[in-house]
Amino acid sequence: MAQKEQSKLHLYNSLSRNKELFEPIKPPFVGLYVCGPTVYGDPHLGHARAAITFDIVYRYLKHLGYKVRYVRNITDVGHLENEEAEQGEDKIAKKARLQEIEPMEVVQTYTIKYHEGMDALNCIRPSIEPTASGHIIEQIELIEKILENGFAYEVNGSVYFDLMKYRESNDYGTLSGKVLEDLQVGSRGTEGMEEKKSPYDFALWKKANPEHIMRWRSPWSVGFPGWHLECTTMSTKYLGEKFDIHGGGLDLQFPHHEAEIAQCRGAHGHDPVNYWMHNNMVTIDGSKMSKSAGNFINLEELFGGDHVKLDKAYDPMVVRFLMLQSHYRSKIDFSNEALAAAEKGYQKLMNAVDTLNKMDPPKNGTDGKIDNEILDACNRCHSAMNDDFNTALVLAALFDLSSKVNALHNGQINKSELSISAFTSLSKTMNEFVFDVMGLKAHTKSDDSKTDELVQLLIEIRAEAREKKDFATSDKIRDDLLEIGIRLKDDKSGNTTYEFNAS
Repeated sequence: MAQKEQSKLHLYNSLSRNKELFEPIKPPFVGLYVCGPTVYGDPHLGHARAAITFDIVYRYLKHLGYKVRYVRNITDVGHLENEEAEQGEDKIAKKARLQEIEPMEVVQTYTIKYHEGMDALNCIRPSIEPTASGHIIEQIELIEKILENGFAYEVNGSVYFDLMKYRESNDYGTLSGKVLEDLQVGSRGTEGMEEKKSPYDFALWKKANPEHIMRWRSPWSVGFPGWHLECTTMSTKYLGEKFDIHGGGLDLQFPHHEAEIAQCRGAHGHDPVNYWMHNNMVTIDGSKMSKSAGNFINLEELFGGDHVKLDKAYDPMVVRFLMLQSHYRSKIDFSNEALAAAEKGYQKLMNAVDTLNKMDPPKNGTDGKIDNEILDACNRCHSAMNDDFNTALVLAALFDLSSKVNALHNGQINKSELSISAFTSLSKTMNEFVFDVMGLKAHTKSDDSKTDELVQLLIEIRAEAREKKDFATSDKIRDDLLEIGIRLKDDKSGNTTYEFNAS
């Protein structure tokens, strides 16, 4: 399939640790699977980083003309408190016990909150969003295949993946770079450890204790599936036994994604996916985000400004913009300073797009003195995305285009210096990349119409003051509005406009 741009998409494959040319298995179709949230708490910045990362991947693949099936799971069973030692309560069941409600009430509450948070960040919802509890039958069938192929064993109603047997014919740890012998998990006295042939084996199915309320019948016991099993089951069910891209947070490389590879090889005899992608983590003021450190910020707090670490509320688009300023494989640090800077940058970009869209094309633009500069910045948008989805470089190119737009608007560049074809490329590139690829939206104020009415009223009062030569009042209105982030702009004809959050 011919792509729209001359350069071709390359992405960093976590498995090979190299950038590779993207070649889908069955073009123009692309299968994308991303590990979604475990829905037992409010959505937070970590959820947002992953969702935005793969929203960008999804958007750009579609921009290139691919037909993408995007699958992102909802984990609603099997994720225990101590993931590595495979012990403790199910995270959702524990939340239900503490709140004295049904586990599926917990699931419903936090799934809705997750969707609301990601919608606010303008993340397109996936094509399919399957749940672990909705695929118990398929998970049981996958376990049966792994057992049949000799890579699992049953003991006392639980089924474990036999890593020692698996390693006789397969590598383990290639994705994460972990050496198995250095990964002794828990102590040998932990729950269920005495059942395992090796402490490295992981559960495919766990027999439920009497107090465990999330349980299903299986050929081995009344119990529940292991956490790792759901993604292998649902990705291959909806995308095929071999698909194109599997994504998730860097923290999932081990043990979750290593287990997925082992399970797929154990059941089907081959790797599940051609390209593994992992987004890096989020820090707050340079420290790892955690509730114990007091720097854990959920999205509701961020959008409402209701957190000790925040000076004010931040628009979801400012949060998205800040994340886009860093490459997805780099860590990103949130702070008031970073958010405030992102707020200004975001509004400058949106103001430039708004100015461009109100601008008439050049009538006699044939000189083309600045065509090359415009076209070079347009091409850099495409080449940056084709270089492993480098949104930071895309934004840099978009700001170069913005400076040209402002120069044209202010008369620093004469429109005759820009050809009609270059102006068309400028308009098309800025609108497509800002809105369709980067997924940004215009500033969402609490009540746009009322805000506009109030500012217009102040502009009229200021105009009357200027007519009366009351420049003290006129200047005070201008300066006070600037203090709260609204900048008045007077043109040569005497008309006044305004923009938000400009420096």
